[in-house]
Amino acid sequence: MLGGELFRGLPQPELRRLVAIARRRRFGRNEVVFHRGDPADTLHLILRGRFAARLETETGDKVTVSVHGAGDAFGELALLDLEQVRSTTVAALEPGETYAVHRDDFTRLRQQYPSVNDVLARLLASRVRRMSDLLSEAFSVSAEKRVLRRLVELGSLYGDDVVPLSQSEIAELAGTSRATVNRVLRAEEKRGTVQLQRGTTTLLDPLALSRRGGSAGRS
Repeated sequence: MLGGELFRGLPQPELRRLVAIARRRRFGRNEVVFHRGDPADTLHLILRGRFAARLETETGDKVTVSVHGAGDAFGELALLDLEQVRSTTVAALEPGETYAVHRDDFTRLRQQYPSVNDVLARLLASRVRRMSDLLSEAFSVSAEKRVLRRLVELGSLYGDDVVPLSQSEIAELAGTSRATVNRVLRAEEKRGTVQLQRGTTTLLDPLALSRRGGSAGRS
């Protein structure tokens, strides 16, 4: 069944109905769920795996803007008809599964079970808060601290403090250069807070990283 904070408090009948109207989809590693510019008509509820949302710059570079894990969702604007086409390309970072809910089916479910609107409201509110936090961070927080914050977030997302993303991908999420990420990670490796391997960063002391990044920390 679906989990995570997104569905906290949703009554079981509504939750079962939501799953019943959804189409279960499976994706292989690096498989694209949808491309930027594709028709936007489906919400994806993540059952398993992690998915990255990416943009392509004017110079042709691909930039990772967010990573979503189990219990989260993506493509939610399709439900409100706020956009006609996808604004990002989303691909699976590893084998994963989603429940795909078409806009028309979700609209009927909202009419039948008004409490489902709470799920959508929480999802949209979390997106707005996240965008606001990142915008404020871009103006007030150093690149070094942003790298540390993204590391802690990714460690939590992956659950075992092993982040299987490249330094370039971490740089994209932190809004900085790969050189800056490499410098920060090498410094943390000397402190004994991370262990670096090809394409993987293991967080040995997430609390220390969190404190240096100026974030709230983890319990």
